[in-house]
Amino acid sequence: MSEFTIRPPKPEELAAAGEVTVEAYVDGGLLTMDNGYEHELRDTARRVELAELLVAVDTGGEVLGSVTIASPGTEYAELSHEGELEFRMLAVSPAARGRGVGEALTRAVLARGREIGACRVVLCSLDSMKPAHRLYERIGFTRLPDRDWTPFPGVTLIAYGLTL
Repeated sequence: MSEFTIRPPKPEELAAAGEVTVEAYVDGGLLTMDNGYEHELRDTARRVELAELLVAVDTGGEVLGSVTIASPGTEYAELSHEGELEFRMLAVSPAARGRGVGEALTRAVLARGREIGACRVVLCSLDSMKPAHRLYERIGFTRLPDRDWTPFPGVTLIAYGLTL
């Protein structure tokens, strides 16, 4: 197993973080290349400006994954309430899956939530993302069905939360 570090990205890593995010979504069948969401996933410079971004980087400097952290009421927040912290766009390079990168990124979000005094960390996920749901539940997240939502017809996002 390769070692990696979780931290904010360096400016020269932003493009790679965006590419890893798009690659992970395409590989997982969650995005087609003609989907407008691709641009949002790739635009890490905007995410750094309007939210927080963490990357997982191996000892050779390769970006293995990333996650976006948003505070309630900000541009990237979709379902968080006051006092909560939300994360989105958790992505791990297909080549790095199975190495604990997704769990480490998720735990880094929890640590960030504790650091800022959040009462809960929340997220929403496509109902089809079963491997991600298993990860969240293993870490201790529970379903928040009252926060499930449909951003547009045919797409259901289900909510999870973990009280800190």
